[in-house]
Amino acid sequence: MALVEVEVADGVAVVTLNRPEAMNALSRALRAELARVMGEMDARADVRAVVLTGAGTRAFSAGLDLKELGADPAAMDDATGTTADANPCRAVEQCRKPVIGAINGVAITGGFELALACDVLLASENARFADTHARVGIMPGWGLSQKLSRLIGISRAKELSFTGNFLDAATAERWGLVNRVLPAGELLPAARRLAADMASIDPHFLSAYKALIDDGFALPFGEALALETGRARVANRAVSPEEVEQRRAAVMARGRAQG
Repeated sequence: MALVEVEVADGVAVVTLNRPEAMNALSRALRAELARVMGEMDARADVRAVVLTGAGTRAFSAGLDLKELGADPAAMDDATGTTADANPCRAVEQCRKPVIGAINGVAITGGFELALACDVLLASENARFADTHARVGIMPGWGLSQKLSRLIGISRAKELSFTGNFLDAATAERWGLVNRVLPAGELLPAARRLAADMASIDPHFLSAYKALIDDGFALPFGEALALETGRARVANRAVSPEEVEQRRAAVMARGRAQG
């Protein structure tokens, strides 16, 4: 049985963490396989967008495999490595294509961090999020302490991290952590439709736009604006008026079709 399953159709890859018996815990082997798969998705010309989800209905991912950590003295050092093989968030972030997280169940600690590595999050009504780093006594090393406060505000992030309490899907949507909450049976179809919309954009442009947003998000606001200006000046010079007119007509036709 593959630890990470892949299904590709119509430009969209659905990547599934496949350890449902262990709540899709992020073992060393699963992390290495996820890095390999995400690198492959990044390289494949027939993949333009990715949906990342978990097998089963209980969990997106319960985080690091604590049984493995308790049995192997080297497992903790390996889990805090910076390579994509060790760090599943780096594995997702190395993909230049949009990654939609379809959060089908609990996303706990390292699983929460993995969710935050996605570009967009959709959640089922069964989804719940928890940061239990403090209760386990392990500092986050995959970005949660910095990303979460930027997404939902520092006070709310501290509430979650200092208690280890669960955040239900409806509250996660209200706080802006997830874009939409859907019935469990509608989660993957909705994620595929959203991915298909993204896949209809020119892939080279989409990759550049994703990089612009992510690179700018890591900068102070003024520097980010300057980054945008500089990249826009270079990129937009290569666009002809004829191309703009052709694309404008396509955009208008798509808008009319959407009502």
